[in-house]
Amino acid sequence: MPDKVVKTPYPLIDADPHFSRVLRYFRPSDYGAWAAGTGAFPAALYLWNMADPLPGNIRLRTSLRLGGLLGFFGGFLLAYQNSSMRFWGWTENKREEQMDLAELRQRVAEGKALHPDSSQPPWIQDVAYRNSAWSQLKFHAFPMFNFVNHQHHGTDPAKYGLGEKELSE
Repeated sequence: MPDKVVKTPYPLIDADPHFSRVLRYFRPSDYGAWAAGTGAFPAALYLWNMADPLPGNIRLRTSLRLGGLLGFFGGFLLAYQNSSMRFWGWTENKREEQMDLAELRQRVAEGKALHPDSSQPPWIQDVAYRNSAWSQLKFHAFPMFNFVNHQHHGTDPAKYGLGEKELSE
């Protein structure tokens, strides 16, 4: 099955980035969104309780803790999704594009493969790619991340300085 080609306003960096790569490319705004999500959930619960107090002598402490935990995870998913959209070229990604070029050209200069090799068989890598591609758009239903190194990234390896000889190997 051919990969879906999407026209984007910014250059595609990686169609299915690895989990660690998305985290390494977080911007301060992503950390800010994560922190805002962490604080917003319990703050909303607290304000809601001020507007419509709980009956009797019920304490809000457990609800606020659970709200903080849910806000932490929700904020992380929002930050992860924002970073992924920059990899896909859906939002401004100049900084990530420069980091990507520097990182992968360094790997080529060291004689390494563009993307780390995987110990998984090729068919497992293909299945992992098909399961994790575009999964960041489905976080509301089932959070899934790409933890498998594979060779399905949707970009031309020649832009990183690989010659014809390396591409055929």
